[in-house]
Amino acid sequence: MRLTERWDDVVGRRVRSMAAGGQHPAERPVVLVPGLGALGYLRDTLAGCGAWARSFLLDVPGFGHRPPRPCAPELPAITELVTAWLEAVAGTPVVLAGHSTGAQVALRVAAARPDLVRALVLMGPTFPPRLRTPRGLLVPYLRTTSHEPGGLLPVTLPYYLRGGPRDLARFVRSAQRDEPERHIAAVTCPVLVVRGARDAFSPAAWADRLAGTVKDGRAVTVPGAHAFPYQHGGLTAALIARAAR
Repeated sequence: MRLTERWDDVVGRRVRSMAAGGQHPAERPVVLVPGLGALGYLRDTLAGCGAWARSFLLDVPGFGHRPPRPCAPELPAITELVTAWLEAVAGTPVVLAGHSTGAQVALRVAAARPDLVRALVLMGPTFPPRLRTPRGLLVPYLRTTSHEPGGLLPVTLPYYLRGGPRDLARFVRSAQRDEPERHIAAVTCPVLVVRGARDAFSPAAWADRLAGTVKDGRAVTVPGAHAFPYQHGGLTAALIARAAR
């Protein structure tokens, strides 16, 4: 599946995305929101979604290109920009899928603007309450990264280097201040929560709690750790397709 780069003018800002598909106008568009601004590990998932729907992977907060960035590296600013992008570009309610901190953004969008989201997929959603301090992250970080594939670093590191340590830390702190359990209570669309079996950032009890809060929610566990879409892009795309139906 060929991926193409596109730029859209949204509320006076230039927003970059990667796109796939386009030959399936009857299907709801799929919009992917990456974790910590790194797009590379979601390319296979985007290609898989593009096989059955017009699909987009948003470059937010802009770590995939040189400044100026379209928004600040904080959840509220990214949520505002993704909402504006959906209004300006999508043209119809979408299947919104976010991974990691991107899941937190997607959840915020769906809670605030149910008219824009037909189905919500939360992949490896962060952070449960006990992980909302720097000390609380240490053990889950060590447990999770030891199970990640070696090829993950080359596809994420360029984005982190462009983001820089200061803005990455700002991004993480913003995500730790978030309360997904509060936002999900306002979601009205179907919700699928997906986590990796080795993911200590998104433990099973947390995924079950989020899925159990909504009327039409369910949680599934798949092989892998936090970055399971990198190794299992086809499976991830298939789960998103199931959520869309």
